[in-house]
Amino acid sequence: MATGGEARRGGPRGPAAAGAPSLADVARLAGVSSQTVSRVSSGATNVRPETRERVLQAMNQLGYSPNRAAQALRRGSFRTIGVLTQQIQRTGEALTTAGVLEAASAADYSVSLAQVAHPESEDLSRATYRLTHQAIDGLVVVQSGQAGPAHLSLPPSMPVAVSDSALVGHYPSASADQVQGVRDAVGHLLALGHRTIHHVTGPPGSQSALIRRATWARCLQEAGIAPPEPVPGDWDPAAGYRAGLRLARDPEVSAVLCANDEIALGLIRAMHEQGRRVPEDVSVVGFDGLALGEFSFPPLTTVRLDFRQHGRAMVELILEQVAAGGPQGARSVVIPTEMVIRASTAPAPRPG
Repeated sequence: MATGGEARRGGPRGPAAAGAPSLADVARLAGVSSQTVSRVSSGATNVRPETRERVLQAMNQLGYSPNRAAQALRRGSFRTIGVLTQQIQRTGEALTTAGVLEAASAADYSVSLAQVAHPESEDLSRATYRLTHQAIDGLVVVQSGQAGPAHLSLPPSMPVAVSDSALVGHYPSASADQVQGVRDAVGHLLALGHRTIHHVTGPPGSQSALIRRATWARCLQEAGIAPPEPVPGDWDPAAGYRAGLRLARDPEVSAVLCANDEIALGLIRAMHEQGRRVPEDVSVVGFDGLALGEFSFPPLTTVRLDFRQHGRAMVELILEQVAAGGPQGARSVVIPTEMVIRASTAPAPRPG
């Protein structure tokens, strides 16, 4: 039996032994050099598979955990990306964040997430400060609330990528071609013979909502149609339901473009309750292309955004900047939208 002194001089130690196991302990147990253990722990590929397996088994047996901070200092990278979002319970933000997680994992990066509980600029500044003072290699901003670029207060050397419309153009970005998406939706409804198209907006502080509203109005004007007064909304079904109750009272309403799918689903319910059939009396188009729209009644015509691709593209932008040693200008990746035509739209009803 080895004595305590013999164990300290180099005998193999189990997880219950006093003191944390060292890299040298793993090397002795696996029968390899310390350099080989270091290569395995850092993810290097120039290690034979059988040797790697032996080292990993030794690490597991001893309960060895590599010193990540020391590794980061050696390679100049923490292999961690910070993610800032506003309300991750919203489907679009959740799907975008899922894309970030997928791409980060594929690149062997971890993610540190911070949520802005309130959209005010002070809250964003605090969240940004917390993230950028952690061990991260770059920052992804999914949503920033009502705050703009001036409130991020980012170190100039920090790689950044954004998808929030308010920040596009100021930082490297991955965002949907919302303008083309709205044009496709308005064009679809006009081609069905609707003489005008009503619009239920997103929240007034959202840049995406403002883009969708402005593009809707411009498309109607280009078609020689005076845009009707838009109905104020939010991103949730309750806002759509309230808007639907209001619009259902007007027998001239035959087509509605909603700022997102959740608004559209709330509006469809209100229309049904008020005796207005969708799509026979009123055609409804959503925006975002959430999976639940396929299973609504009737299935929802919508403009699909690839949120997961937004997240994956932002990680690619971060990794490009990390490889280049820092920010390299505000490169923008524009992701096409897709018009998905289902049963919630139909030719305009004939005047009766």
